[in-house]
Amino acid sequence: MSAAHPQKGRFTLSQLPFAVVMLIVAVAALRIGQYHWRQGTALIGGALLVASVLRIVLPEDRAGLLAIRGRIVDFVSYAGLAALILFLTFTITGGPFDTSS
Repeated sequence: MSAAHPQKGRFTLSQLPFAVVMLIVAVAALRIGQYHWRQGTALIGGALLVASVLRIVLPEDRAGLLAIRGRIVDFVSYAGLAALILFLTFTITGGPFDTSS
């Protein structure tokens, strides 16, 4: 088996950036499950920001599963979704999940 094609099912260092982002998302899911939805969604937005920064600074072969399309398209997609989620997180008030009372 050549070095360019790692064995199937093995974790490689190129997947570490994706694992970091997914770890943040897992913590976010835990916070949402504990009824702290604002913190959870803010963490998801932060995870997308981390993904966008990692995608723009890492070379193609090190980006792993964060590389979906071209570098610029991925960056704009991740950063745009992060901005949208963070905007919604910090602007929604009231509703069934309101914790201000």
